[in-house]
Amino acid sequence: MIEIKELMVADLEPAYEVFRRTIPDAFEQEGLGALTDEICQEIESKRLMLNEALFTSGSSVHFLVARKDGDIVGTISIGPCNGDIIQCTGGRLKNVFELGSLYVLREYQGQGIGSALIKGMANSLAERGIENFCLDSGYRHAQIKWLHKFGRPYATVHDYWGLGLDHMVWYCKVSDYVG
Repeated sequence: MIEIKELMVADLEPAYEVFRRTIPDAFEQEGLGALTDEICQEIESKRLMLNEALFTSGSSVHFLVARKDGDIVGTISIGPCNGDIIQCTGGRLKNVFELGSLYVLREYQGQGIGSALIKGMANSLAERGIENFCLDSGYRHAQIKWLHKFGRPYATVHDYWGLGLDHMVWYCKVSDYVG
């Protein structure tokens, strides 16, 4: 059974472990496994987000975690929209919350955990009266999943990361994902 819960202080280290294990995998899937400095920077940025969500009063960053058999196996966040989204949309989504940090340990992928995290976050957003969210990806592997899950992107910037490396942004209605 999958349980989706708010991030708690006791979850900090296990959630961080999810990032330490999944972010190198994501880079490797894209053929970018040799970018060790960038991998470390990405992991560190997620650690800082976790700490902000837990320890900064009034933080706009919010995390949920997925538990299976008591262990944290996935994460998802919502927070201010990132610079890539702002740039790729000409600022049109700058005030929309961004869904991000969606990571599921490899051995638990394909079991509906990512979908459960998205649904849990959509429910949380709906409870707060938030009607829309956005998300983005420059990873081709993730883009395939998001195209299937969220449909046609709101914006695609061709060659954003280099020749043949596009960046996609989705703009979604919360009500389409609550349940």
